[in-house]
Amino acid sequence: MKKRIGSYPRVRIEGGGRAVVSQAGSVLLVETVRKAGLDTAISAALTPWRKARAVHDPGKILLDVALAVALGGDCLADVGMLRAEPAVFGAVASDPTVSRLIDSLAASGERALRAIRSARVEVRQRVWRLAGGKAPDAGGSVTVDLDGVLVVAHSDKEDAAPTWKRTYGHHPLMGFVDHGPGGTGEPVAALLRPGNAGSNTAADHITATRLALAQLPAKYRRGRQTLIRTDSAGGTHDFVAWLTRRGRWLSYSVGMVITDAIHQHVLQVPASAWTAAVEADGEIRDGAWVTELTGDVLDGWPMGMRLIVRKERPHPGAQLRLTDADGMRLTCFATNTSGRPIAELELRHRLRARAEDRIRAARATGLRNLPLHRTAQNRIWLEIVQIALDLLAWMPMLALTGTARLWEPRRLRLRLFTTAGQFVTTGRRRILRLAGHWPWTSHITAALERLALLPNPG
Repeated sequence: MKKRIGSYPRVRIEGGGRAVVSQAGSVLLVETVRKAGLDTAISAALTPWRKARAVHDPGKILLDVALAVALGGDCLADVGMLRAEPAVFGAVASDPTVSRLIDSLAASGERALRAIRSARVEVRQRVWRLAGGKAPDAGGSVTVDLDGVLVVAHSDKEDAAPTWKRTYGHHPLMGFVDHGPGGTGEPVAALLRPGNAGSNTAADHITATRLALAQLPAKYRRGRQTLIRTDSAGGTHDFVAWLTRRGRWLSYSVGMVITDAIHQHVLQVPASAWTAAVEADGEIRDGAWVTELTGDVLDGWPMGMRLIVRKERPHPGAQLRLTDADGMRLTCFATNTSGRPIAELELRHRLRARAEDRIRAARATGLRNLPLHRTAQNRIWLEIVQIALDLLAWMPMLALTGTARLWEPRRLRLRLFTTAGQFVTTGRRRILRLAGHWPWTSHITAALERLALLPNPG
């Protein structure tokens, strides 16, 4: 009789391990906080909310929650996994203390939000200087993508409402700085809205853009070097006019709805007026062409606006729409950028799809649901989520190289942050030793060495 062999080895489990560290790879985030000066900036910004004889600093409390979210937490109580590792994260406040701070900040309304945002923009400018050629403004321009995201509510929360997708919850409008093909992206705006908020509400897009511009260095808050990209929700007269108003002069690339007037103009475009679309590597995009519309179709829109249409063979099985023509799928966008080929401008607008990656990362980083009941509390939660996403963008930008810079939060957690470690004492020094057999330990140690070479803040 043969002895049956199990698929996995059996091990004996005991709960008395000492000097063992869970989430040891999270030292990457802790060191990023230190080098960026985020801890001191948040602490200074939230000084007015520190009570007399308080043990825990409000800035440290808020930052601990953000670190917990960056590590995969989705509620305030998940800060407990930091509290379990004081050797890495220091003293962490209790759950009631955390809840009281969130309530206090929520009660302060815009004053607290402005304090948090001021700290973030201060640190962002420092991080971009440290990043140098890897910073999103290394080319002298910045691209901000605006997009809405539906957040489902599983209970009756304040301002939750039915959404256009027949779900129930909220419809925040978010903005992300695009890091380009060699990086990820970082959030610069999060406008909390009810679930039934309109997708193409110009006032909301203007507010979100104001929030985004306030997070950028001063030289990018106006001028053509800042590009605002949106889908067709941003293609409204009021929003486009606001972007190009005197004294602002922002560049834009906004999607447009194929109206009947645009459709009729497309039908009249001769075959010779269509130009082949291109891919990011410069190769011709198979089955796709672009053209620019002129004439009365631009009546009523701001001066300098260009209307560019793309036609493309639909994917197999895709159903054509009434606005399509000759078996081709039509899409349209508007821009005020001149002096560049329309195929290049169409490629630039198509790269707005990277915003979908940013939203996927946000959903995996605290935006799967809004855990608090009141809207004022969830506005603070959105700021916490943005701090977590900032850290998950800044750490790879400052410390990782190659394809690792493109890893999304879930992969960073799986490969880097969950690495096991052990504290050892030698020569009166405490050293955190990471698992030598872990395939990505070398990534962590090399990243920590790069962070150590950066100058300290102050």
